[in-house]
Amino acid sequence: MQKKIAITALVPPELIYACGCKPFDVNNVIPFSKKYPRNKLCAWTAIWQEMLSKREIKIDSLIVVAGGDCHNALVDGQKVAMSGIPTHFFFYPFDGSSEYLESQFQKVSDFLGGIKAPEKPEEIMELKKIGLQIDKKRAAGKLTSGDTFRILISFSDLASDLDTFRETISLIRETDIKINNRIALIGVPPIYPDFHDVAQSLGLDVIFDELPFEFIRHSGRDIQTIARDYCNYTFARPLDFRIKFLQKELKKRNVDGIIHYTQFSCHHMLEDDILRSNLDYPMLTIQGDLPGNTPEQIKLRLEAFREALERS
Repeated sequence: MQKKIAITALVPPELIYACGCKPFDVNNVIPFSKKYPRNKLCAWTAIWQEMLSKREIKIDSLIVVAGGDCHNALVDGQKVAMSGIPTHFFFYPFDGSSEYLESQFQKVSDFLGGIKAPEKPEEIMELKKIGLQIDKKRAAGKLTSGDTFRILISFSDLASDLDTFRETISLIRETDIKINNRIALIGVPPIYPDFHDVAQSLGLDVIFDELPFEFIRHSGRDIQTIARDYCNYTFARPLDFRIKFLQKELKKRNVDGIIHYTQFSCHHMLEDDILRSNLDYPMLTIQGDLPGNTPEQIKLRLEAFREALERS
C-alpha cells in the first residue's frame, strides 16, 4: 500500500510518486474546514497543525517546507513532529542553487525510502503539459476562472492519485466566456473556496493565478533534472527574481489589473508595497484570515475595484 505523505507547501510530487508514495497537500483541505484554532498566527498552518496532531487527517509522515515560501510552517511543523508523526524538514535555496536543491531532494528521497517508481515523473510531466494548456484556455476565455483554479491548485499533489486526476482533467468542458476585466491573482491562494466564482460574478475574471502556475510549470525526469527546474520556484527566491517573472507573465496575458491576496500574519504581507512599486497595474490588496465563503466586505471592495478599472 502506498504511504500517504502530507506536504505543507510545494514539494515536487514527481519525487514523492517516484518513491512509491502519494503526496497529500494539507493546504487543499483548509478552505473547506470549519476549524477555528484558538492559538494561531496564520490560519493555514494552525489548522493543518491541529488536524495532523489530533490525527483528524490520517497520514504516514509529513514533509515540511521550512525554508522557502512559508515561515510559520517551521514552528507548526515541529508541533506535529512532537506529536509523534515522522517529519522531514525541507529547505529551498534562496540563491537558486540547483546543487543544493539536489542534495535536499536526495534527503527527501532517503526519508521516503528511495526511488521505487522511476517512471512516475514522466507521467506527471505529460499531465503538467495538459495543465499548461488549461491555463492558456482560461486566458483565452474557453474555461471558467473557478473551474480552472480548482484544477490547477490540485497539481500540487495531483489529487493523491494520478489515474483519478487524469480522469478529472478529462471531464473539463470548454465554453465561451466574455472576459470583462483580465485579472491576475498574485500571492498565496485565497482561503475562501468561492473567491474565483465570486470575482467572476462581479465582472473580474481571474486569468492568472500566480502560485498554482508554479505547480504546473516545473517538472523533471529524475532528482537532478527536477532540482534544475524547481530551483526557479519563484516564491522561494528573492523578490526581484519573482517580480521579473511576474512582469513577463502579466504582460504576456495582457492583464488589466491585479488582486494581491495576503493571509493574516503571513510574512508575504510585507511584500505588498514592493510589488505595488514594481508592477505597473491597478492593484487591489485583500487580506483574509479564517476559512469560509468570501465575506461581504471583500465583495464590496471587489465591486469598487471593478468600477475603478472600468472608469480607467
